Amino acid sequence: MMNNELDLSLGSEVIYQEQPHTVKAYLSLTTFILVNKITGIETTADLHAISGIQLPAPSTTLVDQGTIKLSDEAWREAERRAALIRPLADMSIVPVAIANEIAAQLDLSQRTIYVLIQRFRQSGGLLTSIAPNVSSGGRGKSRLLPLVEQIITMTIHEMYLSKQKHTAENVAHEIRRRCIRAKLNPPSFNTIRDRICALSTRDSIKRREGSKSSAARQLTAIEGNFPEVNAPLDMVQIDHTPVDLIIVDEINRRPIGRPYLTVSIDIFSRCITGFCLTLEAPSAVSVGLCLVHSVIDKSSYLTQLGIAGEWPIWGKPLIMHVDNGAEFHSEALRRGCAQHGIELRYRPPGAPQYGGIIERLIGTLMQHVHTIPGTTFSNIVQRGNYDSDGKAILTLSELEKWLTLVIIGHYHNRIHGTLHEPPIERYKTGLLNTKGLKPMIQNKKGFLVDFLPIVKRSIQRHGFMIDHINYYSNALQPWIAERNQGEKFIIRRDPRDISRIYVLPPDQNEYIEVPYRALSYPAVTLWEHKQSLRYLKEHGASKFDEDAIFKTIESLRKITDNAAASSRAARRKKARTEHITQRVASDERHALLFANETTEPEPISKIKPFENIEEW
Repeated sequence: MMNNELDLSLGSEVIYQEQPHTVKAYLSLTTFILVNKITGIETTADLHAISGIQLPAPSTTLVDQGTIKLSDEAWREAERRAALIRPLADMSIVPVAIANEIAAQLDLSQRTIYVLIQRFRQSGGLLTSIAPNVSSGGRGKSRLLPLVEQIITMTIHEMYLSKQKHTAENVAHEIRRRCIRAKLNPPSFNTIRDRICALSTRDSIKRREGSKSSAARQLTAIEGNFPEVNAPLDMVQIDHTPVDLIIVDEINRRPIGRPYLTVSIDIFSRCITGFCLTLEAPSAVSVGLCLVHSVIDKSSYLTQLGIAGEWPIWGKPLIMHVDNGAEFHSEALRRGCAQHGIELRYRPPGAPQYGGIIERLIGTLMQHVHTIPGTTFSNIVQRGNYDSDGKAILTLSELEKWLTLVIIGHYHNRIHGTLHEPPIERYKTGLLNTKGLKPMIQNKKGFLVDFLPIVKRSIQRHGFMIDHINYYSNALQPWIAERNQGEKFIIRRDPRDISRIYVLPPDQNEYIEVPYRALSYPAVTLWEHKQSLRYLKEHGASKFDEDAIFKTIESLRKITDNAAASSRAARRKKARTEHITQRVASDERHALLFANETTEPEPISKIKPFENIEEW
């Protein structure tokens, strides 16, 4: 298993100038004192000249290490193990007494505990490294017949998960009776007991005792203040907001409306760890993009924007605190966070104090935005007769650069009213004085794929069809020949560009990048695709033909182009697809997030310096 993180903790082994070195001390977040393991000579090294001891060779292969293949039961057991194994993995030496104590809690041997600790360390802390081994029953599947499984599930739901509160023994007797009546071999009592024990405690109590019962209330945490955080990246908060600003399109520089901002803040230092600016409404993808921006090294990003400065914040947070929006409950986000050891913690309903830090940050950023021509201010009263559309001057890309300058040039370096020191200095001091630097994500594309939406499909002779569009690659031929087995493939798709999908075959851990079957079709967004289907349906189409879908998209694009000069809605539609329509080579479609080459920035309008911005 190849680690996707660069370990920069004191004593860790790295490669510098093609020779092994050990990290001895930190001069700053980006400069280190290293000791050559061969000569013993000390040297000073910059972050970007250092690589990991097991840095993978450049590859387009994307690997899944069990993120979405584990059953729900195995996933819960892996999370239970991780809660106990993670503290042991941080210890240099694990005493036998502690190992025996954890072994008793997990019902495992002492030897297995040490094996799990080793796996967890080698994987860089991936949850799937300590998941239970897959059963040998039918290549990872249950040994029971599907009909028996159905009988078990239905009977448990009807009898055990009811206010009649039948015992496990009564449920087992009923399952046995139903199986015999259906002329099927009944499962053992232990099998039924294990299925019942695997049920969610919260759901079981709510169904058996009632959601308002005393037992159910005991499962709910007592409301209180936000918990204390002791180190950088121990906890971050993330949230969305419409930006209080009208932006203009890139071509005609005419108003197209307000964009959306997704932003993340480190609770300990109040530093902004990353953000995502888009014309699309908040979704699981914008959360994933913000998280990717938070965990990566941002040096190349600043170079692309033409900004001279530092944003030395990278690494995965231990806890990500979010509200209860639907985008934060997606399967991709939940499993992606669990896979990378990020605890996803939700704000308690009716407890606004838990979201105060991120909401005050958004308020502070919007006060900065209110200094830009084209602002909408916070409300209609503040806006008054101000002509936001007529004053608008910034494009989406210019606003992104402007926000970055606000963050690294002003916000991070100004003394914080609550902390009594600049956020960036608190971050540096806290990081260097506590746990050391966080591991750096090296494969940004692979990290993002773990957070893309998931669909499941069976393979056909022509490849895959998703939403009336065919996808095919010669790499799929081995599975096409075995397609009669009817197994489902895990497929991830980026809604910003559906011209390719990432396919994870059964019993494999490497994603295959699969393009359109007809390579002549243009890259489109999922939003454009849905718009095309809606248009065809409104015009009487009962069946959707692939050619008709793409012809409709092209026609709608032309209509939008022609209307862009006079309609703000049309200009906004056009701006939502410019990242695709302006690309020429297919390999450039993912360059927006992953390219390391620098580009010359476009000139940005000058904005007046910030004055008297309220602190929070």
